[in-house]
Amino acid sequence: MAQPNIVLIVCDQLRGDCLGAAGHPDVKTPYLDTLAAEGTLFEHAYSACPSCIPARAGLLTGRAPSSHGRMGYQDGVDWTYNHYLAEELGSAGYQTACVGKMHVHPPRLACGYQTLRLHDGYIGHYRHADTPYWHHQAVSDDYMRDMRDRLGVSFDVNGSGVENNSWITHPWIYEERYHPTNWVVDESIRFLETRDRTRPFFLTASFVRPHPPFDAPQSYYDLYSGHDLRPPASGDWDDTEATERDGMVLDSVHGCHDVELRHQAMAGYYACITHIDHQVGRLITALENDGTYGNTVVVFTADHGEMLFDHSLFRKVLPYEGSAHIPLIVRVGKQLRAAHGAGPDCVGQRSQSVVELMDVMPTLLELAGASVPDTVDGSSLAGEVLGGPAIERAYVHGEHARDVEQSNHYIVTPHDKYIWFSQTGREQYFDLAVDPREEHDAIADPVYADRVAELRAALVAELAGREEGFVCDGRLVPGRPLTNMLEHSA
Repeated sequence: MAQPNIVLIVCDQLRGDCLGAAGHPDVKTPYLDTLAAEGTLFEHAYSACPSCIPARAGLLTGRAPSSHGRMGYQDGVDWTYNHYLAEELGSAGYQTACVGKMHVHPPRLACGYQTLRLHDGYIGHYRHADTPYWHHQAVSDDYMRDMRDRLGVSFDVNGSGVENNSWITHPWIYEERYHPTNWVVDESIRFLETRDRTRPFFLTASFVRPHPPFDAPQSYYDLYSGHDLRPPASGDWDDTEATERDGMVLDSVHGCHDVELRHQAMAGYYACITHIDHQVGRLITALENDGTYGNTVVVFTADHGEMLFDHSLFRKVLPYEGSAHIPLIVRVGKQLRAAHGAGPDCVGQRSQSVVELMDVMPTLLELAGASVPDTVDGSSLAGEVLGGPAIERAYVHGEHARDVEQSNHYIVTPHDKYIWFSQTGREQYFDLAVDPREEHDAIADPVYADRVAELRAALVAELAGREEGFVCDGRLVPGRPLTNMLEHSA
């Protein structure tokens, strides 16, 4: 049986609920909805460390945070892992390429990709005046160099003035074809046109959006800006006073206290998603025209989500659904399905398995007929997407180190979630089956006491023996010193 081609589509900061297929009342994603209707939509997919760098470490290595060692966001730390997804596929005979965002260190570290056309968005760490020449984004970023060739040396990714972590919104000021979202697909199609046709291909198309800046072209912004949009989730535990206090700061984790600016930001965020959706449509059309779509596995996912003012919060790193819940769609081409003897039941599946980014690597390696390194912590989802049984996993453990307020751990199952904030000791519990938007913190409800104890025990088991000292005598210990990198991975 011929090895399938593989296309991995990754977005930055795209919430798991922001797809038409996921039931969102406002966001329009017809191409991604089609992908879900022809494949498997994993309705309970999560990012175990929901910010850019640690999430991508899990995606590209198949490891859990406790294994790859990145507990939080930290630029400038070398990636020194033994096995990468692209590396393993290359060893199995694939031509490998990455277009768009990688966000690794040092810049242009290949991680097994044989072709790189990179754009990481605005990353201040690589733009300082004392940055080594070959690290600097003006040198290492292919999109930046392309646009300066086309639009002049004054071009910059934040030329419209919107900040890269803020809720400020401004439509794209150049022609749409120069937007980084379009560029990723242009370069991906170019790879497909010029690839080595004696080998199968593995293409990663990695979008910076809908991560801020919210700068989709005007026509996409217009789809949402003049419409009523579903209000952000609110609950009995929200800290609205923090939003009133900090809500004038453009990148505040407590969001924005101006109603109109919040509406603009939501419209801008949704506009970026529909823009991506239409560009994904271009990529799928290119595969169809090339005659390879039927023998191609397409995976669509994101590194983490965006709170988008849910519960008076903004940005990521948090354990809540807006931040940690991500989209995951796996579509297996019809020729490949037939070769595996998969029936019609595997088309349009909605999986209830609780899954994580580390599962992508073993899934693709199994579908490619390649061996899975023993460093991989994830589980292959290949059986389920081909109509077989689901994986046996009770929960996903997630975490993120940041500051006293936000450092957290969570245990999430297909129907509920337990949260522990490691510095303050605060606990929360949500019955997601009846409260999917986490509007009622049920931690003190007597009816859930036994369940909370069960999930707390699961977290204790996960953290026992960790170098931070989060567990002592079988109990969680708050206030332990934080680290973004475990010593074994430094």
